[in-house]
Amino acid sequence: MNDDALAASLAAHLDRLTFVDRPTGEVTALLVDAVGAWGEAQGFRVYRRATSVVPLPAPYQNRHSVVDVACARPVGRPVVVEVDRTDRRRTVEKLLAEADAGRVALWVRWGPGPFTAPPPPIRLVTCEVAVRNHRHSRLPARPAPQHSAPAGAAAEPVELPLTAD
Repeated sequence: MNDDALAASLAAHLDRLTFVDRPTGEVTALLVDAVGAWGEAQGFRVYRRATSVVPLPAPYQNRHSVVDVACARPVGRPVVVEVDRTDRRRTVEKLLAEADAGRVALWVRWGPGPFTAPPPPIRLVTCEVAVRNHRHSRLPARPAPQHSAPAGAAAEPVELPLTAD
């Protein structure tokens, strides 16, 4: 599966996710869990909070940052996924370093949008979420309403009475 197909597969998996009135931290945790479930469904070994190739800034430069989810695939390059609500420069730098180290870098951005595309080779996976009163919801798409006329049939015109004012 190529990088674009991986991103599309993850996007399709996340499209099925719904929730109502969740705080920010819970939404991020739900998305990280959903990414992990996606990886497992693909047959990947999934690691949450996996060590990144990026060292932390001083005074912790002897330690490394972490990625939200890392997936080892039986065939193909490993996949790393970061999940963010905001557009963070540090996340872009981390994912570029991961890509330079030979990994497929996916960035799940969530919120009301719009979402700015990251630089290649990072693949953006968006998850639109409504926000109201600092609570986040993602509801299933509602079907079109039923109408009395069958599909494709022209509606009968209705004559409205004229009124004199």
